[in-house]
Amino acid sequence: MKKIAQILTLSLFLTACGSGRSFQSFFNNHKNDLGVTAFQVPNFMKALLQNISPEINSFFGNVNDFKFITFTDISPQKQQELIQEMNLVTANGYSDILRKNTKEKVKVISVVEDGAIVKRAIVFNSTLTKTSAFYLKGNFDPNRIRELSETNQFEDLSNKLIQSYQMPSSVTPGFNPNK
Repeated sequence: MKKIAQILTLSLFLTACGSGRSFQSFFNNHKNDLGVTAFQVPNFMKALLQNISPEINSFFGNVNDFKFITFTDISPQKQQELIQEMNLVTANGYSDILRKNTKEKVKVISVVEDGAIVKRAIVFNSTLTKTSAFYLKGNFDPNRIRELSETNQFEDLSNKLIQSYQMPSSVTPGFNPNK
């Protein structure tokens, strides 16, 4: 009986530790790393997303939460660490719709579904020159997420968002990141 209690306690402890593996914890753990660009879109900035790219406008009308984080100039050890951490995140209730592991690149598209609707999606790409992870929460068509990923539109979006933040406030009315 004592062994059963110990096993149950250990099991509860491991489950509690594993539940902390979320994209938010990954994001928070790395957003201050050197060489990182991290972007989180609060609700009031959804209009900015919708105005950046007409081809993505309809897609982002369904977004409740959007985050991305990009790592540049990382060592092979850091790359492996990031891949392992992302594997732990996607193992926590996500289903892979695409996973491609090669020597040069790791690409993962992993989702949480409710019927035929994707509620959360992670798009993760890793090479030695750049590793990026995108997180989306909302209501999405899984085929649309795959299409946007395969055509590198997530990467294009991240570049446009960064450029938008670097523009003067006259270009993006009402928005000034220097205030």
